[in-house]
Amino acid sequence: MKYPLGIQSFEKIRNDGYLYIDKTAYVYKLASSGSYYSLSRPRRFGKSLLVSTLEAFFQGKRKLFDGLAIDGLEKEWRQYPVLHLDLNAEKYTTPEALDHILNAHLSLWEEKYGRRAGETTLSNRFAGVIRRAYEQTGEKVVILVDEYDKPLLQAIKDKTLQEDYRATLKAFYGVEKSMDDYIQFAFFTGVTKFSKVSVFSDLNNLTDITMDLRYAEICGITEEELRTNLDEQVGLMAEKLGMTKADCYKQLKSYYDGYHFEADAVGVYNPYSLLRALDSMTFKDFWFETGTPSFLVELLKQNNYLLENLNHEQLTADVLGNVDTIDQTPIPLLYQSGYLTVKSFDQRFDIYQLGFPNREVESAFTRFLLPCYTPLKPTQGQLFVANFVKDVRTGHAEQFVQRLDTLFAGGDYQVAGDAELYFQNAVWVIFKMIGFYTEVERHTANGRMDMLIKAQDYIYILEFKLDKTAEEALQQIEEREYAKPFEHDGRHIYKIGINFSTRTRRIDGWKISE
Repeated sequence: MKYPLGIQSFEKIRNDGYLYIDKTAYVYKLASSGSYYSLSRPRRFGKSLLVSTLEAFFQGKRKLFDGLAIDGLEKEWRQYPVLHLDLNAEKYTTPEALDHILNAHLSLWEEKYGRRAGETTLSNRFAGVIRRAYEQTGEKVVILVDEYDKPLLQAIKDKTLQEDYRATLKAFYGVEKSMDDYIQFAFFTGVTKFSKVSVFSDLNNLTDITMDLRYAEICGITEEELRTNLDEQVGLMAEKLGMTKADCYKQLKSYYDGYHFEADAVGVYNPYSLLRALDSMTFKDFWFETGTPSFLVELLKQNNYLLENLNHEQLTADVLGNVDTIDQTPIPLLYQSGYLTVKSFDQRFDIYQLGFPNREVESAFTRFLLPCYTPLKPTQGQLFVANFVKDVRTGHAEQFVQRLDTLFAGGDYQVAGDAELYFQNAVWVIFKMIGFYTEVERHTANGRMDMLIKAQDYIYILEFKLDKTAEEALQQIEEREYAKPFEHDGRHIYKIGINFSTRTRRIDGWKISE
C-alpha cells in the first residue's frame, strides 16, 4: 500500500498508484449545484488535495477519474481555464509579503493570457486575467484559492499588518463578484472562518459549506471508508502490535477519530494521523507533531481562560463560526484549528457543546500546556507525570503530595495574573496528564476543585481549598462522606486535604487520612 503522505497532487496520486479515498461524488455535487463556495477545515485535513481534485476535474482530465464515483456522474467533461491561487507557501511578516505572492501568481497567469498597459493594481490585473481567459478559451473561468486565510492568521498578533492584509484581500477577492459573467466556479479553503464583513464583504455570494451536513465528510476519513479501503492494512498493524483487529480498530478510533463538523454529522478521522499510524504501524501524536499551538496558548492566557472548561465548552453558533471574536474568546480559533470539535447541539438555544475530538489531540495538547502553566521545562513534563503516576499506583500518598508541593514551590518561577486561576489551571493540567495513565474524575463548584483518583489497589479522594486550611479540606471529605461509595470496594482509600495560598502561590499545608 502506497500512502499519499505529504502528497497534495491528485494527478500524482492517481498516476503513481497511491491510495485515494474517493471524494469525487462531492466534487460533482459542488460543480453541478452552485458556483461560489468556501470551506474551513483544520490543517492536514486534505483541503489542498480537494482543491487539486477540483482543478483536475475542471481541466477535463477524465482519465484520472477512471473508476471513481464522478466517472459515472459527469457526462460533458469540458475543459475550463483554471486560476489556482495557493497562499500557503509564504511567510507573511511584512506588508510586501502578500503583494509579492499575489504578483507572482498574476505574472504567471499573464504569461498565458496577456496583460494590458492600464492594468496596474493587483485587483484590476486579476480582473483583466479573468476576462482574457474567458475571451481566449470561450469557456468561463474556474478560480481555486487554497489557504485563503494564511496571511490573516500569520498576522493575527499584528493588528496593523492584519488590517493591511484584509484590505488587500478584500479588494482582490471582491473582483470575482464584479466578474461574475466570466466565472464558472470559485472555491476558497482555509483553516479559519473570518467574517464576510471583514474579508468577503465585496464577495458576499459565497456559500459556506464548513458546517453543512451535506459536505461534512468531504475531507477526512469516515469509519466506513476506513473499513472499506484499509481493512487489510488494519489487520497487518494489529498483527505487528500483537492485538486483535477489533482492538486495533478501537484504538485507531480512540486516537484519531471524533471530528464532527456539525452536531449530527458523521465523525471523521484525521486523515494525516490515520495514514501515518497505518504506515508506521504505531500509535503516536502525528498531527500534533506537524505544528504547535503556541499562539493559541497565548490567547488562553491573555483571556484568563479556565482550562477545565475545555472539557465542556459552550458557544452560540454565531460566535463559534467567527474567528473575528478572538479578543473576547479564543474558543472559535481552537475549534476551527481542530483542537476542539462539536459534541452536541442544543437547538432550542442555538448552543454548541464542544470538547476534544480524540486522544491524540487531548493528550498532546495537555502535554504542551504543562510547561506553559507550571515551572516545568518541556523536557521535564513526561518524567514528572510518570513519577506522579508511580506514586499513585504504589500507594505513596505522602510522596505524591510532596511532589505536588515541590512543583508549586518552583524557585523563581513567577506567575502573572490571578493566583486562584493559576492554581486551578496548574492543577487541571497536572491531573489531566495523570488521567491518561490512571482513572481521574474531577468535580468543581464555587471555585474549588476536588478529585477522585482510582488505581488498581488504591483510591485517592482529594479536596482542595484556597486560603483556608488542610484540616478544613479533610473535614469536608469526612462530613460529606465522599468515601462512602467505596467502602466495600476492597481498595485502600486515602483521603487528602490540601490548601493553597494565593498570597504565597504555593501549597501551605496538607493532611492525609486512611
